[in-house]
Amino acid sequence: MRRFLLLLLNLGLLLVSVDSVQAQSLVAVTGAHVDYMFGEQITFSAVITSPSPLQDSYLFFQAVGDQNTHVFPLTLAPDGATEYVHHIQDGLVRPFSLVYYWYHVTLVSGDTFESTHYSFQYNDNRYPWQTLKDEDLSVHWYAGDVTFGQAAVDAAHVGLQSVETLIPVTSPEPIDIYIYTSSTDVQDTLSLGGYNWVAGVAIPDLDVVLVSVAPGESQAIEMARQIPHELAHVLLYRFTGTAYNRLPAWLLEGIALQVEQYPGLDINQELSSATRNKTLLPIADLCGSFPSGASDAMLAYAESDSFVGYLLATYGTSGLQALIQAYADGLSCDQGTARALNLPLLQLDLNWQQTVLGADISGVAIRTLLPYLALLAAMLIIPIWQLGIKKKKKEQLNGNKKG
Repeated sequence: MRRFLLLLLNLGLLLVSVDSVQAQSLVAVTGAHVDYMFGEQITFSAVITSPSPLQDSYLFFQAVGDQNTHVFPLTLAPDGATEYVHHIQDGLVRPFSLVYYWYHVTLVSGDTFESTHYSFQYNDNRYPWQTLKDEDLSVHWYAGDVTFGQAAVDAAHVGLQSVETLIPVTSPEPIDIYIYTSSTDVQDTLSLGGYNWVAGVAIPDLDVVLVSVAPGESQAIEMARQIPHELAHVLLYRFTGTAYNRLPAWLLEGIALQVEQYPGLDINQELSSATRNKTLLPIADLCGSFPSGASDAMLAYAESDSFVGYLLATYGTSGLQALIQAYADGLSCDQGTARALNLPLLQLDLNWQQTVLGADISGVAIRTLLPYLALLAAMLIIPIWQLGIKKKKKEQLNGNKKG
């Protein structure tokens, strides 16, 4: 009886396998093709044919890094031709991502068919890009001549070398650098993919960097400042993987600022002014996102740059790498410095302010510790107050008994 049941089971599996093979051999997808207008629409076209009647057919597509798979029903012409237009406003697609798409068909018989997985690169095709590339980089620009492009390549290699002196990571895959002529063009590009532009423009998991540099007298300075900064974010992602998002904002931006070839004078002036006016932001407040206000945001960048520079000078690259690893392991902002550098973040903050900024450490310490002192006082006062109430009630009770 057992052998008979096993025989029936194997026969059923065989029939399912045969049906699947039959479906694969009956259905054909040819002429699969994609056209798109960046930020507006993507047109998928193909011809789906089968000698057996079709029940339904669908288009599937998914961009790398996107957890959502888009699924859309298709209508076939008598000759099997089908076209689907996806409007970006109906479902955003990540800019510069590799997009996979395929077709799924169900026959009237119930058998299913899935086509080959095709792909295309969803790059910004609104501009007449020029490109220079080598084994490490692909630099794309649309304004300026080839001399402009080569200057960007040179600035990028300097940036790569600077980052690699801090973190031991190489470039196994080329990094794409897109150079727009204005920050407005960059903002527009990212907004078409649902991103909000803040300060840095890197898409680390896609190995893509966007900067805004116009040809002209200041191009060398802007390239030497912006390109290394954004490359640092990409290489930090390669060093930490998906744990990149666990790193504090002050550490991410501080490292990126350290490799800039021309640090901005504005942020240094902001730092000096805040030190003088005693309005520095606690480093602990910069673990998450930076402030949204322009002035406070600039101060946050200035402090991050100076603080990470202090850590490098004090603990070297080994200390910095240990700190990165501690945060990548999931430790909190304070626990990370405690494990990697043997000091809590608060103490490092005070040491930095005193050593680098020459701040009045006593006043800073009091202001910084005030919330903790208030909490400690509350923790002490409440038990003492409760003890006093209990003692008073006990005295009243004893007095009543004597009466």
